[in-house]
Amino acid sequence: MIDVTSYVNGYSPVGDIIVMAVVVVLAILIRVTYIRQSIEFKIYKVILLCTFIAAVSNLYFRQSIVKLDESPRFIIYLTKYITHFSVLLALALYLIYTKNQMKLSDSIGRIIDFIAVGVFTFTASVDLLGMIFGFGFNIIDNENIQRGQYIASSGYIFFAALILLLLIVYGKHMYRPIVTALYATIIMSFVVTLIQERHNQKSFTISALLFPAISIMYLMHSNPYNLDTGSLHADSFIENIENATKKKEKLLIYFLHLAVNDRKSRKYPKELTDKIREMATYTYKGAKLFQISEGKMVLSVRMASNPDCLQKIEKVRTTLTEQYLIYKLEYKMVILQTTDEIENAEDYIGIIDYVENRMLSNEIHQVNEEDIGKYKSHKYIVEQLADINRRKDLRDPRVLVYCQPVYNIETGKFDTAEALMRLRLEKIGMVFPDRFIPIAEKHNFIHMLSLIIFSKTCNEIRRLLDDGYVIKRISVNFSMTDIKEKNFCENITRIVKDARIPFEKIAIEITESQNEKDFMELKEKLFELRKSGITFYLDDFGTGYSNMERIMELPFDIIKFDRSLVIASGTDNKSKKMVTHMAHMFNDMEYDVLYEGIEDETDQNRCKEMYARYLQGYKYSKPIPIEQLSEFLDREKIE
Repeated sequence: MIDVTSYVNGYSPVGDIIVMAVVVVLAILIRVTYIRQSIEFKIYKVILLCTFIAAVSNLYFRQSIVKLDESPRFIIYLTKYITHFSVLLALALYLIYTKNQMKLSDSIGRIIDFIAVGVFTFTASVDLLGMIFGFGFNIIDNENIQRGQYIASSGYIFFAALILLLLIVYGKHMYRPIVTALYATIIMSFVVTLIQERHNQKSFTISALLFPAISIMYLMHSNPYNLDTGSLHADSFIENIENATKKKEKLLIYFLHLAVNDRKSRKYPKELTDKIREMATYTYKGAKLFQISEGKMVLSVRMASNPDCLQKIEKVRTTLTEQYLIYKLEYKMVILQTTDEIENAEDYIGIIDYVENRMLSNEIHQVNEEDIGKYKSHKYIVEQLADINRRKDLRDPRVLVYCQPVYNIETGKFDTAEALMRLRLEKIGMVFPDRFIPIAEKHNFIHMLSLIIFSKTCNEIRRLLDDGYVIKRISVNFSMTDIKEKNFCENITRIVKDARIPFEKIAIEITESQNEKDFMELKEKLFELRKSGITFYLDDFGTGYSNMERIMELPFDIIKFDRSLVIASGTDNKSKKMVTHMAHMFNDMEYDVLYEGIEDETDQNRCKEMYARYLQGYKYSKPIPIEQLSEFLDREKIE
């Protein structure tokens, strides 16, 4: 028990007022920086709210206790309990927040959640019961008070110890400098509390909660403005879109990609950044500028606040053109409005990226419904390719094998073919290679597609052989990305063996690599597979990079002359002689020459004169489902 005068001595409202002011400042910063509303950030905002409530209730409690004879007892008890409750809840949420940032396993996470909720519930309940039944904080009379503060204090200490223990045991799951900063912040809170106790002070109890809050805001959620342009980070743009979607507000979005001429400093001329900031600030009311990545900025305009925003598009176009003439920095600009057709905020960055990649330099494009439709189709293809890659099903029905029969001049028959890839997707139907292969290569899905095509081709060869058809071989294209896969040779060998076909019935087409390291890896793996009897084609000879020395180092059997050489040989006698001499040279070195892109009788006859062994092209057949290849093949005669 302690008298009221001694109880209130050592308290100044300055500490709690500072806490309230800092929380308000943090709230303002949160409001203007569009921080992404993750689960962790929502927890953080509740922590700030608890800290603010604790400071307000503690201030009110301390002022009420001074006038004990004038203040309602219920209000005194209530504000005391709210202070304890808010501090305990803030500490429990700090524990959960720290756990979430560590991305621990679900089982460990659930245990920590259970401990946090359990300790909070127990301590808050005992504290409340103590006030009700008199073993906790209790007003004896107008002059004496029973502190009973050890109940809440025990909860504070326990939570602080749990947070420290969590950092010690699982700190390796977080970036070390962040863990170090959190240690320092917690230690500072303890130091302030100890100094306060040593000097019989009670003014800075709640402020001990504020230090971790400031640290977390800076380390985890800070989103500073770029002082040159006044722009915010990319995550803020996502949050800006999500907020507008929730409020059903329409936005006009400008995306600007500016090239950086000064690669060393990676900065734009000051006059240009001033112009960007001026345009973002004064052209539209309340517009926000966001930095997506280096050289890429987005201006977001609330259309409701700017009814003339569409009319100002031309002004922005003119300004951008003027700046280009001054600074000669290449640019691309994409303009679009938010729409119900785009489902989530990330898709706006996706459609901007999709449209920009298909634009020329110094072009301005306003997104239309056709662009949105194409982007949705593109996104659907990416999702389907990701699913195919994830499932790793060599029989995936979405991946189709087409082929183009190859004419053998020596036999006068079709006994080989090239396997080609197609996709058939539920929502958009047939998809051709020129559309999905660049996507698959960009997202590293191409190897799984190659294995599926290879496996299905091997199985079709098995069927053709079982049905008595004469098939010399079918070739399948593989890229350098495929070759570089760790288990490439093992996968190829396993698939051929599983199909139960002779290795000589399958061929691999390769485009030569310029990279020395890639070449050595290619050479090693081709020779490893060569031992099994697989045939190798050099694809696209005559385009890009062709090194005769390297070609001779690799175990190629057939050289495929690209369609461009067929066309060139028909333009003038000089080109024809050049192509003829190259084909003659390969023929003398015991390579077979295959010309692709044969479209008519003239092409055919000319290529026959140029040492052709095989011919391929639309003159003989367009690409067909591999199941129809048997229509071009002979059957073995049964004696």
